[in-house]
Amino acid sequence: MKKTIFKIMAVSALPLLSIFLFSGCGKSAPKTGSAGEVYVYNWGEYIDESVIEEFEKETGIKVVYDMFETNEEMYPVIEAGGVKYDAVCPSDYMIQKMIENNLLAEINFDNVPNLKEIEPRYQEMSKSFDPENKYSVPYCWGTVGILYNTSMVDPKDAPTKWSDLWDEKFKNNILMQDSVRDAFMVALKSLGYSANTTNEAEIQEAKELLIKQKPLVQAYVIDQVRDKMIGGEAAVGVIYSGEMLYIQNEVKDLGLDYSLEYVIPQEGTNLWLDSWVIPANAPNKENAEKWINFLCRPDIAKKNFEYITYPTPNKGAFDLLDPELQNNKAVFPDSDTLKNSEVYKYLGDEVDSLYNEAWKEVKSN
Repeated sequence: MKKTIFKIMAVSALPLLSIFLFSGCGKSAPKTGSAGEVYVYNWGEYIDESVIEEFEKETGIKVVYDMFETNEEMYPVIEAGGVKYDAVCPSDYMIQKMIENNLLAEINFDNVPNLKEIEPRYQEMSKSFDPENKYSVPYCWGTVGILYNTSMVDPKDAPTKWSDLWDEKFKNNILMQDSVRDAFMVALKSLGYSANTTNEAEIQEAKELLIKQKPLVQAYVIDQVRDKMIGGEAAVGVIYSGEMLYIQNEVKDLGLDYSLEYVIPQEGTNLWLDSWVIPANAPNKENAEKWINFLCRPDIAKKNFEYITYPTPNKGAFDLLDPELQNNKAVFPDSDTLKNSEVYKYLGDEVDSLYNEAWKEVKSN
């Protein structure tokens, strides 16, 4: 899943600030049934701002746009309902949780004719968290993999498996994701288990493996992986595939004498999907559907892809890309490369607690 976008700048509209603004100091609170507005809640830097302007110009609908940094930050805001949003862009497992807790409205797809532009395999992927495809429309997707520096890693030692991140030769040169699900996915997959396991014994085994790896790890990071790797500060790092276009362009522009290569490990990985949903208490549902439909238009989806560089599930947009981009396997991997990969599922509060407690033990050891 796309989780924290690495390009996040100073966030000017976090939920707590939004609540303050909507309470009367600045923006007015959303009005139920307001025909001229749509209240959008999205990841930081996860849209081309010109797309917002174009939507407003074409539709006459004013976009009130707020940002969040994690699914876990977003969820309680929607659950509390104090600030009512019309369109939100969570990740797969969080959408499942929102569906199970009756926080989402069914989308009227008569108002989203551009849904036909979404490639069917991403609709099929969505069924793992939205079984009947009633509540969500795919926006971006990607994988989690290993990035390595060709000047610091001998070709014969180039990583091909998650288990390579336990190799002593990479001691103090490994960057791991500071994320419960992503860190445990790496360990679970290396053990041959599902990234969605609810088996306590398997979770504990993965915990012990992560504790064993800890002396080899330089740092647990989120938004620093990209820049540390470009700067030659580490040999290998766990990273989201959407960063690859930026990384490849930056290495070229800086004239570096090494390359950074991206590998999807043989054991499989997390195949994530961020999708648009409409909260059950959305004051402007039809406007939200117009917003989603607009973002599914191929020219708009292409423009978004070129800005945020995370893979688009939009077939029409993909067909508009240069062949060089279409054939970039770090960004758009072949289906064969994705075998054994899984979409994260919401595992329930009890199992979430098992993971969280195990992660605390890893970090405190």
